[in-house]
Amino acid sequence: MVATVSNSKQVRFVEDETQSLVAWADSINRSDATYFNKAQKLAHRLGAKYRSDRLTEIGFWTPEFAGDIIQSEHRLELEIFTPLDPLDFRAPQQTVRFQRDLIPITKQGEFVWAVIYGMQAGTRHQAGCFYWLRYEDADGRVRVIRDPLAYSLPYGVFAPAELYDMRQLQRRRADLAYFRQTGSSSSLSDATPPRVPAPTNILQIHVKTASAEGTLEGLTRIYQRISDKLAAGESLTPDESVYAGYDAVQLLPVEPTIEYRREDTHGDYEFFAIAPYDPDHDSPLTVTLRQPDTQNWGYDVPILGSGATNPAVLGSLRPDEVVDFIATLHNFSQGPIQLIYDLVYGHADNQSLELLNHQYHKGPNMYGQDLNHQSPQVRAILLEMQRRKINTGADGVRVDGGQDFRFFNPLSDRVEQDDAYLMAMSDVVQTIQGCRRLMFTIFEDGRPWPQEGWEEISRYRELIELKPNSFQWGPLIFAHNTPTLKGFWDRKWRRACEVIFQGNRWITGCGNHDTVRRGNQVALDRDINWNLGKTLPQVLHTAYNSPATQIWVQGFSPGLPMDFLNACVGAAWGFFRNTDDRYGVKVVAEEVGFLDWQVEPERYARSETFPRLKQLGFYDLEQLRAFAKALQTAMEETDYDLDAVAEICRHCLGADANGYCEIPALEDLNEPNLSHFLATLDVPKLKSFAMAFMEDGHDLCNVARYAEDIDPNLSYFNLALRNFRRRHPWLQENLTGRDRFNRVSDDRRTIFYGLRTCPDQANAARVAMVAHMGGEPLPLDLEDWLQIDFDQWQIAIATPDLLGLDQAQALRSFVLHDGQGILLEPRGPVALAQSEAGEGS
Repeated sequence: MVATVSNSKQVRFVEDETQSLVAWADSINRSDATYFNKAQKLAHRLGAKYRSDRLTEIGFWTPEFAGDIIQSEHRLELEIFTPLDPLDFRAPQQTVRFQRDLIPITKQGEFVWAVIYGMQAGTRHQAGCFYWLRYEDADGRVRVIRDPLAYSLPYGVFAPAELYDMRQLQRRRADLAYFRQTGSSSSLSDATPPRVPAPTNILQIHVKTASAEGTLEGLTRIYQRISDKLAAGESLTPDESVYAGYDAVQLLPVEPTIEYRREDTHGDYEFFAIAPYDPDHDSPLTVTLRQPDTQNWGYDVPILGSGATNPAVLGSLRPDEVVDFIATLHNFSQGPIQLIYDLVYGHADNQSLELLNHQYHKGPNMYGQDLNHQSPQVRAILLEMQRRKINTGADGVRVDGGQDFRFFNPLSDRVEQDDAYLMAMSDVVQTIQGCRRLMFTIFEDGRPWPQEGWEEISRYRELIELKPNSFQWGPLIFAHNTPTLKGFWDRKWRRACEVIFQGNRWITGCGNHDTVRRGNQVALDRDINWNLGKTLPQVLHTAYNSPATQIWVQGFSPGLPMDFLNACVGAAWGFFRNTDDRYGVKVVAEEVGFLDWQVEPERYARSETFPRLKQLGFYDLEQLRAFAKALQTAMEETDYDLDAVAEICRHCLGADANGYCEIPALEDLNEPNLSHFLATLDVPKLKSFAMAFMEDGHDLCNVARYAEDIDPNLSYFNLALRNFRRRHPWLQENLTGRDRFNRVSDDRRTIFYGLRTCPDQANAARVAMVAHMGGEPLPLDLEDWLQIDFDQWQIAIATPDLLGLDQAQALRSFVLHDGQGILLEPRGPVALAQSEAGEGS
């Protein structure tokens, strides 16, 4: 897509409008409101806003300059870049001329303000002006201050932000009728807006691996095709059905992530690289623009720009692409599909130290930096980021790491949870074209994590008790979920019972981004359940998409089930990111289990897989596994010292090996046909190996690679289960005294079974369930276990290999194997047959 360039105007500072803006800000500061209320009002007007009169308001919070005695002490100016050539936002790389303007800016306490005439606003088809603040430090070096509240960052967090016409974007969105139907009018400002109701089930998606394109527009095409086929009464293919049957989609974080940085130079890989120029001449600048290609699971965020969307998931690099996707979901032919954002405000990556002023940070933690939520202005800005994010059209938010929001309270002299901030996140009001709503809210909170033994003592209820209309991740969906091991579900019986009797406000399920990654880390000497498959990848994919587990979760259990797209497809998954220079090898050392648990030799042998590693000489999967594990050992024994690891490699590999090798596994690789790459390892080559591993692994996780491998029977079975739950929304509620949930368990097998009745007396619906959760086969006497008469019951849904069990006599005596299960319902109006699953939404 080539963006046009409007007729160039002279960019200039508008004195009277700027003074009006400063006077408004001054009136806020002088008011009797609380510090936080003042901060909220000021935060609302920070960033760059393109007004209806075509002027642009600019506001930055710059506490680092509040002590300047005179206005010009730091020569703070607004630097504006106006494109003089058309921009092709789909070009991998292009060189563009820009007009550069330096505009004075007015300081007011900790803030700077300006109103500018002539700035070009970006639209779907037009590139906007790019901007940031610049100043010279005491040593005469030019520094820049980027906009934390930017709406558009097409070239990443280290580039200047793009001014964008958000008013036009909102006016032209295709789902305005949906917001008028589900929201309240902004004219009723004193009334509490309606909260978006909870969905029935959720599909969790990582955008970069969820379509062949790896973008939101790729997902838009998939959902539009499914919507059109269902509207026309056409059946879905197996690879389409994995997206269907959900009334909510939760995206893994789509905030801008950290970017690849090196200490020596940035110009050869920066996304917005300004060529050297003479600042005393008024000639156009030359800028090399590179389309962002960052790969990340989403949680490594610098916080700056969190109200915008990661440009790496935008094929067009335009914010309109986000709105197009959301509108496609809201206008889905079988009924609206909600969009849930996964928000990361509990920590920041260390890269944020380069991008934000020091007031944003409290100090280091295991992820990078703690954020200073106790600063009124930081608190207000973070909530304003969230408001701008949800104003793209979201229906819900998932708050990542609620247990990480902590602070030291001097009044109690102890560290406390900042639950007030978490509640405030749930109560941020969305406003779209005069329609106001509150978001459906999910909290991920495993307190007292990371305290030792947290897996067994966490309650997972603190936040749903504070906010009863919210949901919280339940105990069986957290990262310690390892169903590949024998006896897992028997060991989790206590937690399973908690789900059954108090889980109505829990997110339930088995496979998600955290648990599948944890599956990659299971040691190979553990007691693996080989009933699930003949190879480790088969075991893992069956474990996290087990028909028996799905029968129990979707067909019987309370709560709100969530599935993970990669688990549903049987696609690979791991935590891969190509954003590391310093820590890339360390991350690879933590992910080597991916090669055992996710990669079959036949898939590795395909010419299109692992091209970068093969180019380095790793043509054999076993050799790659051996080197990766030896590298992991070396990293652990040297405390992740790359120089020390490189020295060990020189001792152990190649012609210069001196006979002494600290890592025997490396010595075993030193054969006559050793590749030149391995024979000459040094720190740069270790880093290049890490980058190749990350990018090849990420590519393997794209679900489009597995479309032809999807089992159609399993795909349609899971869709039938989702449709069954949507027809029985009462299943979300906890079991009552009239219901039953039991197990048959010994050291050889674990069977779950139960009977439920709709709590609404006017609804006679009942459901019975049996699911083999692991171990050896067992002959069933289900009629006796459940105390029901099979002549009065029929199969609603059975796992794919039990489709022949449709007679009462057969049900009275059959053998149930690992992973099998059935749902029963009373005879009467015939439930949708499993064969109809392909027709469901």
